[in-house]
Amino acid sequence: MSFQWPQFLWLLLLVPLLVLLYVWLLRRKRKHTLRVGSIAVAQAAMGKGPGWRRHVPPALMLLAITCGLFAASRPMATITMPLSQRTIMLAMDVSGSMRAEDVKPNRLKASQDAAKAFIQALPRDVKVGIVSFAGTAAVVQAPTLSRDDLLAAIDRFQLQRGTATGSGIVLSLATLFPDDGIEISQITGQRTMPRMLGDAPKKEFKPVEPGSYNNAAIIMLTDGQRTTGPDPMDAAKMASERGVRVYTVGVGTTSGEIIGFEGWSMRVRLDEETLKGVSLLTQGQYFYAGTAQDLIKVYESLSNKLVVERKETEISALFAVLGALWAAIAAALSVWWFGRVA
Repeated sequence: MSFQWPQFLWLLLLVPLLVLLYVWLLRRKRKHTLRVGSIAVAQAAMGKGPGWRRHVPPALMLLAITCGLFAASRPMATITMPLSQRTIMLAMDVSGSMRAEDVKPNRLKASQDAAKAFIQALPRDVKVGIVSFAGTAAVVQAPTLSRDDLLAAIDRFQLQRGTATGSGIVLSLATLFPDDGIEISQITGQRTMPRMLGDAPKKEFKPVEPGSYNNAAIIMLTDGQRTTGPDPMDAAKMASERGVRVYTVGVGTTSGEIIGFEGWSMRVRLDEETLKGVSLLTQGQYFYAGTAQDLIKVYESLSNKLVVERKETEISALFAVLGALWAAIAAALSVWWFGRVA
């Protein structure tokens, strides 16, 4: 919590002074005593009940004044709030090495199951889009709120050759920012339609602070290193300039091994350094998942990160309300016990 320091210094000075003033007034009262004819008269003068009651309303009033001074110092607090709008792009590797069975039952099935569990756990107002990538990239499901469509899209994954991690990021960005004119013909393997005379001009692009775009994020899962397509670090720079965080998830072999499937073999190696670089450049985070259970835990962690935001907010109103509440309670107790506002 932070404060406007000039006002906060006044608070630090005034509260002790108010306490000292109250103690001085009590001692001054004791010096001016009166003789009375009976204890009943004294009790009537002081109010019924034990003597501690007379200290309660002033103490509550002091608390009310303290809250008011806190409000005047304009305190700021970092509050976790749910995001009103959010789109998450899942960029998932469907290269042939995803058949490997070091992650049970195999890498592809484990990633599909974890992604589906992640989608089902998200709040219903969060949109999700899915991009698959191998030698090229494709949007298998545009951002939607329909969980059924998303789960069906994941079940339709088809394994292909090649690993174009950069393409997965670029196509995800093009899906999030369709008006930015991001060139995708090379990464999708499809021809770009020529622009017509009536088409809107290309939107002027202005870079923003990395990680500053809170309405969308990209989660990229891969088990290999790039073999084709744009450099993932160049793609990460594009995401960074748009303020989009890229969370990378590495699954499978990190040391580099030859794995075989149904009579053929291939060498695969997880390029952790690049994945860490992508997440670092975009203000995201890198996760390694060596087992199917690790994958589920990674997605659970991401679910908590991506649907809330931490924002510094002024909370003067909260202290003002608390001050008014304590003042009202002090006045009510004073009237109840002593018949007047002391």
